[in-house]
Amino acid sequence: MSIRVAIVEDDEQVRENLSRLIGEAKGFECVANFSSGEEALESWPRRAPDVVVMDINLPGISGVECVRQIKSKFPEVHVVMLTVYDDSERIFQALQMGASGYLLKRSTTAEILHAIEDVHGGGAPMSSYIARKVVQSFRQQGASDKPAENLSKRETDVLDYVSRGYTNKEIADALGLKVETVRGYLKTTYSKLHVRSRTEAAMKFRR
Repeated sequence: MSIRVAIVEDDEQVRENLSRLIGEAKGFECVANFSSGEEALESWPRRAPDVVVMDINLPGISGVECVRQIKSKFPEVHVVMLTVYDDSERIFQALQMGASGYLLKRSTTAEILHAIEDVHGGGAPMSSYIARKVVQSFRQQGASDKPAENLSKRETDVLDYVSRGYTNKEIADALGLKVETVRGYLKTTYSKLHVRSRTEAAMKFRR
């Protein structure tokens, strides 16, 4: 089954290039493309996308705010930010609002497709620079004395692996579980921690 992708990008050329790239790639389907966050929220496709590729610097509401609204309405949708910016403030705003991954616009075609595939499988794709920023943030915050009081031991085990950058499949292999079971644990974990993404959950776990 193809991965359904929607694009939110105000630059017409970039939007068309991404639509063509995704539409022509085996195992992917571009179900919609939008020029603004408002258009995306108002005209959400009936065949909901699995992954949204979104520019952070949109006209009107920002990409960060659009992520927040999309995740509040459609929590199962994964969002990958695609942007020219690489400053840590924008990175963490997007991640905290529920984005699961972040790539720079200079990323190659192969990197973009791999990121979409990765996030769909439970990963959190980021450029190496951004990944270092996230790790540095974890180290500065240190481990919490009470990381997740309301979580079961198994949910805490899963979240610990998430905070170390493991994908759902890697967590399943490490704990001897099925991938679907890991997804179930994550779903209940997000609800208990009141978060919208694995990255936000990991950051809250490490606080």
